[in-house]
Amino acid sequence: MKIVVAILLLSLFLISLAVGAQNQIIVNFNYLLAQGDFQLSTLLGIFFATGFGLGWLICGSMYLKVSMTQRRLRKRLDKQTAELNKLRLDSTKG
Repeated sequence: MKIVVAILLLSLFLISLAVGAQNQIIVNFNYLLAQGDFQLSTLLGIFFATGFGLGWLICGSMYLKVSMTQRRLRKRLDKQTAELNKLRLDSTKG
């Protein structure tokens, strides 16, 4: 499954490069402090890479938070399971 996703992602990236290569128009881009003339393909690539990086950063931080919560809950469950087994063992002896 991971291979299929990787191939799909790579093909999407290559298609976006092919489409971006066709956009050689010079555009005037006004940003916060100044303005500049850039090729449209360059701007598309910059914004695509920035969005992709931000998406990975946000999803990665959410995944890290969930995995840490899962690890903490699993330790708590193991501790409670051990206590329950100890109580069951003590009740069978008495």
